[in-house]
Amino acid sequence: MGENTYYTDDDFWEKLNSYARKAGRKVVEKALQLYYAAADPKTPAWAKSVIWGALMYFVAPVDAIPDVVPFAGFSDDMGVLVCAIITVNAHITEKIEKRATEKLKEWFG
Repeated sequence: MGENTYYTDDDFWEKLNSYARKAGRKVVEKALQLYYAAADPKTPAWAKSVIWGALMYFVAPVDAIPDVVPFAGFSDDMGVLVCAIITVNAHITEKIEKRATEKLKEWFG
């Protein structure tokens, strides 16, 4: 998708690989949908900016509710991801949803 000072693709995949099961299927699904939408050349720059902001929050080591807090650690991440999805929903195509679902099956079966 891209890289900047605060976000790298490697950070995204490292977080998902480390926390996928702990974060849960819904959080991972939303993160993947956003990631793949940002990678799509048809997604406009403004939408990619929204997505990158949400993904930066997702991979940030420090956030409102630390990810290590049982049962609540990823609730703030989910809120940010859902807000981003609502904002860029028109750019999350069936192809992107399918790609995210296929990746989910690798982690969750």
